[in-house]
Amino acid sequence: MLFIDAINVKIREGQVANRPIYLALGVTVDGERDILGLWAGEHGDGEGAKYWLRVLSEIKNRGTRDVLMLVCDGLKGLPDAVGAVWEKTIVQTCIVHLLRNSFKYASRRDWAQVAKDLKPVYTAGSEAVALDRFAEFSGKWERRYPAIIRLWENAWPEFVPFLAFDREIRTVICTTNAIESINARLRRAVNARGHFPTEQAALKCLYLALMSLDPTGRGRQRWSNRWKGALNAFDIT
Repeated sequence: MLFIDAINVKIREGQVANRPIYLALGVTVDGERDILGLWAGEHGDGEGAKYWLRVLSEIKNRGTRDVLMLVCDGLKGLPDAVGAVWEKTIVQTCIVHLLRNSFKYASRRDWAQVAKDLKPVYTAGSEAVALDRFAEFSGKWERRYPAIIRLWENAWPEFVPFLAFDREIRTVICTTNAIESINARLRRAVNARGHFPTEQAALKCLYLALMSLDPTGRGRQRWSNRWKGALNAFDIT
């Protein structure tokens, strides 16, 4: 399993601007987790397929021969690049990010109801049932929030893969939570420094924060224990 998520860092190159730094976390078939690297995003409107091809090729060349599933937050160009590097990898979008992005288009007073009406979509027993529930959701909300409907329709190919799996597997792949806890620690390190003079300084700060994450190894052990159910389900699948 491969989880990819971004943390935004303020870098002063000419003027202070937000730049994404991507973190890749791998989980082996034995439930061991490994941070595979940090990559600074490029300037401009997000990263394209060429950027992701370079990142994923680097991960492959360093020894990751195969990836069963890659979980990310709708990163543009990434699904195309994955197919070129590991042709059978399933790309799964993070459901939690999808929900958060849906709320951006809705009035705060409707958040609770939108969340309640979307739940049957992502907890459906199969893709066919999810489609029916989504049709019901669209019928109710499309006139008021067409952007939410478009968001889910665009994300649909990367949203549905996890519906084919057991509940134990769904729990670990429906979100980038595996990486969120690490990112929370990284954000603390970044926020303590405000902004950085260069990209290299930001990467160095994040690297040192990663090195100090789990000095005793107990965190790694607890984390592996939480994955036991999912690993058994993956084995059967």
